[in-house]
Amino acid sequence: MVVATSDPPLYDAFREAMAEVCGPVTIVTTMEDGRPHGTTVSAFTSLSLDPPMVSVALDRRSDLLAMVQRTGRLAVNVLSADQELLARRFARKGADKFDGVAWTADDGLPRLPGAIAWLRCTVLPVIDGGDHVIALARVDQVITLPGQPLTYHRRRFGTHVALRDDLAVDA
Repeated sequence: MVVATSDPPLYDAFREAMAEVCGPVTIVTTMEDGRPHGTTVSAFTSLSLDPPMVSVALDRRSDLLAMVQRTGRLAVNVLSADQELLARRFARKGADKFDGVAWTADDGLPRLPGAIAWLRCTVLPVIDGGDHVIALARVDQVITLPGQPLTYHRRRFGTHVALRDDLAVDA
């Protein structure tokens, strides 16, 4: 079911319900014509272990979506709890998001220092998702660093705190 803005009560209720879902904060990046591009994305999830795959939902009108479709490659920078300002910067519109931001090209894709995980991916088919497009991506390389994740919940940035240290769930 596609939630349409022509049904404001359903739209508002759905938006409020989704604000209750805590999500990771990532910056999805790609390179085109030698320039880095990226945007903040919280609609990111692990999809498969064998083969390793993730899904990323990008706004249908996003410049980044068009670039990712043209290049067939993307990187996911999973932000750490101290990268809120970076998340805000990349959430805005405009082509100058990387101005003054430290980054490196890792196998031809932008990598942001301080991210707790970096995934280099090959884009597979995309799927229509209403006002977004879901990019399925095969993970080709992973780099992880210790740290707490940046999360988004109730339209605010935060982080995760484990309830107990003695019970880990292997998802």
